[in-house]
Amino acid sequence: MKPSILVLGAGGFVGRRVVDALQASGSAVPILGLHRQGSPASAHLEKRVIEATNAQSVASALRGVSAVVNCGAGDADTIVAGASALIEAASTMNPRPRIIHLSSMTVYGSAEGLIGESAALIGDLGPYSRAQVAAESVVSKYPHAVILRPGCEFGPECEQWSVRIARLLCARRLGDLGAAGDGCCNLVHIDDVVSAISRALLDPNTDGRAFNLAVANAPSWNDFLTHYAIALGAVPVRRLTGRRLRIETKLLAPPLKIAEILARSAGLNTGFLPPPISPSLLRLMAQDIRLDSRAAASALGLTWKDPDAFIGETARWFLQQARGSP
Repeated sequence: MKPSILVLGAGGFVGRRVVDALQASGSAVPILGLHRQGSPASAHLEKRVIEATNAQSVASALRGVSAVVNCGAGDADTIVAGASALIEAASTMNPRPRIIHLSSMTVYGSAEGLIGESAALIGDLGPYSRAQVAAESVVSKYPHAVILRPGCEFGPECEQWSVRIARLLCARRLGDLGAAGDGCCNLVHIDDVVSAISRALLDPNTDGRAFNLAVANAPSWNDFLTHYAIALGAVPVRRLTGRRLRIETKLLAPPLKIAEILARSAGLNTGFLPPPISPSLLRLMAQDIRLDSRAAASALGLTWKDPDAFIGETARWFLQQARGSP
């Protein structure tokens, strides 16, 4: 009998792809962990509606499950409360399920240089960064958990790093940032994130470990932005001055962010709004942090996708969507 895998956040960007990968492999039966009833892809699969921050609700969803992939999203409080509820519930199960917990490179905070998994988790970049550290602290106490720390997840349909950046490049609001874009762009293709999850699920010897996920020899942000802009046809690539970037982050970003929040609270699609360029985004683009992902490549047998290929692939997808092509 195939094992059952509960995918928390199954309706999200990563969760949908994990479900698809489990189905395609035929090695396990994915169960969709959702925070409300809906009809995501793979609608014929079992769905379990879960209040992710309630241990009793999570425990009910864990019945008969061999492993859990925790790729649920949310604000800082939800991230910590969700991890706590999951570990509390899993600890009551017999046998206890394995857990693959998707964290973030933000646990390393403002650190710079080549960063391996043993580096200090300082989480000094705001509430989200601190929440990821707190969630990892909870998960790391559970003996059957693997923690994955992806860099900037990239690929078709990725709103954060593919769509938003493409829109900013096409509007000439991003481009060559000069010294402000000399930091390392720790890209990782979504397929590589899903492969890491799938392989960690198959290997109990990875329990208790954490893995960075990012391409080897990652480009600088300037190189990435220039390459992506050319692939999108957003040429000539604009060189942005420090003054222009200050206008973006200090004058334009606050009202754009407020408009985005109001639109979401009203149930509106935010696609009509220009995306804000936040101070945290520019800070990341200047930060010289390079994730050392050799442990993941070795232990999980990963071969990273080539950024030159997947940047072009994602640009073609974005342009097709912009033209309304299927």
